[in-house]
Amino acid sequence: MVNIGSVDRAARFVLGVVLLAAPFLLTEMFAPLGAWRFLVAAVGLVLLGTAIFRVCPAYMLFGIRTCATGRA
Repeated sequence: MVNIGSVDRAARFVLGVVLLAAPFLLTEMFAPLGAWRFLVAAVGLVLLGTAIFRVCPAYMLFGIRTCATGRA
């Protein structure tokens, strides 16, 4: 079951990479966040996972699909 379209997938992938890498590459900017920077990285990891597997559990919960349905 797929519920994430191509544009949504690309946006999730890019944002996921940025959020996953930023807390570790930009340490001075994220230093005031303390342990919260790991939450930022975790959100990035979740976004990457949903982009890779093309399934968003929140979309399933609300019945949202951003992918194209089968054409007749």
